[in-house]
Amino acid sequence: MTQTAEELSIVCEQSRVPSGVRSETDWVGLKLEGPFPFAMTGVLASFLQPLAEAGVPIFAIATFDTDYVLLKRDKLEQALRVLGAAGHQELPSAGPLG
Repeated sequence: MTQTAEELSIVCEQSRVPSGVRSETDWVGLKLEGPFPFAMTGVLASFLQPLAEAGVPIFAIATFDTDYVLLKRDKLEQALRVLGAAGHQELPSAGPLG
């Protein structure tokens, strides 16, 4: 959840969004296995750059220990191919969140 003077944004399971609330649907999440030390730079950029070059829109969320990248479900296969080609590996216990 984030809030500014102009908006309130809540990221939650699609099934929990009340009817009539403006929302974006059909997102899946990829978790970047962390935690990453704050002094380590470029981790998220190394993940996002190949997606940007391939034209895959994302929504990034960072927590204290972990980064998540949300993308539209219909872009998941393309994103996984692009990330694999860039040297990122999908862990057996990881994968899409949604």
